[in-house]
Formats: sequence, C-alpha cells, structure tokens
Amino acid sequence: MNPTTHTDFSIRNARIVTATDVISGTLSVSQGLIQGILPDTDGVEGDDWEGDYLLPGMVEIHTDNLEKHLMPRPKVQWPVLPAVIAHDAQIAASGITSVLDAIAIGDIDPDSLRTQMLVQCVHGLKEAAAAGILRADHFLHLRLELAQPDLINLFTPFLQDEQLKLVSLMDHTPGQRQWSDIAHYRTYVTGKRGWSHEKVDKMLDLLVERQHQHVALNRRKLIHLCRQQRSVPLASHDDTTAEHVYEGVAEGVTISEFPTTLLAARTAREHGLAIVMGAPNRVRGGSHSGNVSASELAQHDLLDILSSDYVPASLLHAAFLLQQDGYSLPKAIATVSLQPARYAGLSDRGQIAEGLRADFIRVREVHGIPVVLGVWKQGRRIV
Repeated sequence: MNPTTHTDFSIRNARIVTATDVISGTLSVSQGLIQGILPDTDGVEGDDWEGDYLLPGMVEIHTDNLEKHLMPRPKVQWPVLPAVIAHDAQIAASGITSVLDAIAIGDIDPDSLRTQMLVQCVHGLKEAAAAGILRADHFLHLRLELAQPDLINLFTPFLQDEQLKLVSLMDHTPGQRQWSDIAHYRTYVTGKRGWSHEKVDKMLDLLVERQHQHVALNRRKLIHLCRQQRSVPLASHDDTTAEHVYEGVAEGVTISEFPTTLLAARTAREHGLAIVMGAPNRVRGGSHSGNVSASELAQHDLLDILSSDYVPASLLHAAFLLQQDGYSLPKAIATVSLQPARYAGLSDRGQIAEGLRADFIRVREVHGIPVVLGVWKQGRRIV
C-alpha cells in the first residue's frame, strides 16, 4: 500500500481546510506533494469534489486499537499479522494517514497477555510495513506501566528503534491518577476485564504493593535512559494534580496526555505542555472514568490534540464537535493533524500547505456527522 509511483492531478470545487482558513478552491498535486492551492476559477480542470471538505490526513499519536485486534476477548490472542492488517484498514478508513501505535509495556493485571505479545506485535508491524501492505504510516508510541517489575529490561531493546516517536509514563494503580476513585476502577475492571468483586479485592493490595516497590525507581531509570541515550519525546499520563505536572516538567515532559482535572490541564498550559484529550470523551460528552470532559477543557482553550484512543472513527467526529466548544474549523482540524504531527516530530505532514506531503481526505457532512469518502497518502489513494 506504500506509494511507489506518483501521478500529477488536481481537485477542484473543494472546501480546503488549511491551518488558518477554509478556501473554496483547487488543490494540485505533483510527485506526491501539494503543489498549489488556488481559489476556483471557471474552466479549471480536475476532479470535481462538489463542495466536499478537503482536510489534511489525520495524525494519531495514541491509539489502543491494535490491542483490540490482538486480544479480541480477555486472554484470547489473535494471530499478529492478520491483527495488524485489520487494525491498519480501520485506521485508514477513519481518515488517519499517520499513526503512532500505542503499545503498552507492562500491565496492572499480572495475567495480561500484553507483555507476552510485545515483541511479536512490534515485529508484526515491521513485517507488514516491509511487505508494503499497510495503508497508513505506522510509528511506535510505547506506553510504560511504571509498576511493572521488569519494565526497564522490557523497554531498553526498543529505545533506539527509529520508529519510536513517543514514550508515555503511566501509573494505573487503583487510587492513583485516572483511578483516584476506586469505585470507578471497580466498575471498569469488572466490566471490561471480567473480574469478580472478589478478585478486585484480592488485587488491590497486590497492585498497591507493586506501586510502592517499583514506580518511583522505574520512573527515575526511564527518564535517565530517555535523556542520555536518545532524545525521544516524553508524555505524562493522567495528570490529576498540579504536583503531577510539576514532576513531569522537571523530567522534560512535553505532552500531558488525558489530564483528569481542570487544575491539571491549567497547570500544564502554564508550563507549555501540549494537552491531549480523548476523542471518545468528546463524542460521548464525558469521560468513562468520571474525570474532566474534553468539551470542558476545549471551552477553556485547554485542548491541543485529540486522540482516538480506543475508537478510530471518533477522531474526525470529535474534531468537528469542537466547533460547538468555540474552536474554528481550522483550529479544530489542527488538533487531529498539525498539532500531533508537530509534537511527534513529523514536520513533512499535518496540514494542507505547498511543499508538504499530499496526505489528505475527502469528507462530507451528513446530518452533522463528518463522513470519510476517500483517503490519499503522498498523492495516492489508499481508501
């Protein structure tokens, strides 16, 4: 699916959304790059988009979607390559042309298959890319569960991987950050993981003990590795208090993923961190964990990047909904394109601008819902 040849072409009568404007005009593509953007004029040749939106291909920096294909049921492991192919197809069909696959290293559940599948998962992504069968561009976002006892040994082999674009530091221990409310945690694990209330009670003591033993030490070692061996962007995860943000800033964190409170988001903004919120949160109208809503943060201008998290199709939908929170359409679309591309170090994409990659999507609003009608990467149609 990777482009090998390029065709020059033009698209006319499109509502082109740039980083700052919406232009009714014509887009020309040459050699896989955007050659020009012009207002429509009579007699212009090209494919007529009939007033549909032409948006930049979306850039996703944190999606758990691959994991859903690898583990379609608790403790059920699906073959890796078919899972990767299915994941990629869903990503591309959602209008995402570049994706940082958020792969967890470690888990709060000692029985989880995550750690067992880690190497196979990364290998499967590389194998599919090498075979040229992936539609989207895939990179790595390693999510490090700090309470994992052997976390450093598991992470170190991936530190120099050229596909690694982001590392996030997570602590999902009950009573911490996202799960400050134990009742919400209990509802989540009994529902998604199928734990009985008896198992939850047994696990609480174990998880808290693991947190005390490993989180602080693992965090110090990981920060040292990322600073000394490679300058990979760092994200904090589920910041809840101002102190959580202060800790991340001191460690060189540049992104605050899914802050759980308005206070944490405001503190992140004061310290120049990019703020990421979940697109499902915005589409649903609130957090499934009972935390601050993406809409509330947007209304305070405290949302820079949207992530599809666990629903790829939510990314575009949520971006359009941000217009209800006071964002212009260009600013809303930047949360799923320009901003994530910038913070992931992908400077050749993320907006409709001359000289950048011709990664773009055709979108039509139907009853207020943005529908992806076509997807192009480097000027070649992939969906």
